[in-house]
Amino acid sequence: MTSDQRIGVMFDRAWAPEQLPGFAREMERIGVDELWVVEDLGWNAGVSAAAAALGATERLRVGIGITPAPLRNAALLAMELATLERIFPGRLVAGVGHGVQGWMESVGARARSPLSLLEETVTAVRALLRGERVELVGREVRIDGLELVHPPAEAPPVVAGVVQPKSLALAGRVADGTIVAEGHGPDDLARAWEFIARKPEEHLLTVFTFLCLAESADAARRAAGPTLTGQAAWLGRDPADVYSAFGPAPEAASRVRALWRAGARSVVLRPVGPEPVTQVAQILPHLM
Repeated sequence: MTSDQRIGVMFDRAWAPEQLPGFAREMERIGVDELWVVEDLGWNAGVSAAAAALGATERLRVGIGITPAPLRNAALLAMELATLERIFPGRLVAGVGHGVQGWMESVGARARSPLSLLEETVTAVRALLRGERVELVGREVRIDGLELVHPPAEAPPVVAGVVQPKSLALAGRVADGTIVAEGHGPDDLARAWEFIARKPEEHLLTVFTFLCLAESADAARRAAGPTLTGQAAWLGRDPADVYSAFGPAPEAASRVRALWRAGARSVVLRPVGPEPVTQVAQILPHLM
């Protein structure tokens, strides 16, 4: 691992939120660079979870992966992020995405144009965080001359959590980086870079990947069970083709390093199975 390569851990959406502060402190103690919280409809809220993790730690960078743009007014999101960045400078990464369209529709928040909404949201939020006065009358977002009273000294990265080619191209145009979901491997990242159309040193690429340590990769896949099957269905690929850090710790670590070589600057482990802290602690020495 080089100085510009980071290792993160996801606080799984299924875990009780009251466990988050202690988990964050433990990740900081064992030497993890980043902790990522999840915002999925009906589970934990991303901004409040990020605040809890930041407040419980001193060094850890905390990522929000991801806030659905249809649920977040761009002005309010910028205010929330600015507040966090002012209180915890240099430790926040803010992810924004389309949201699952069925979920968005179920709460009356589905956008007419998800692409326009995401581009306008990211553009407006980044400008507000830079302290600019924003005038935007877009297809989905309208802001009439708003300027933050307390912008941060330095804007935190605003990254787009996206999958499809048009959305990847959008991320390359308007975001500070891109979040790639679990299951994507080095070949997928090579294709993603073609659409992002930026140099790796200019664009913060973060990749989530499942972690399950076992005596073999096949044993890990069996242990991952429904989690792996569900992600495979979402990606439209066979479970065997869902790229993951599975197997003994040295083998799992080699798969993480392959993602770094493919241009990821942060690889975020999503532990599957029992004893997630132990799994992370066991792989870390093989990544140093």
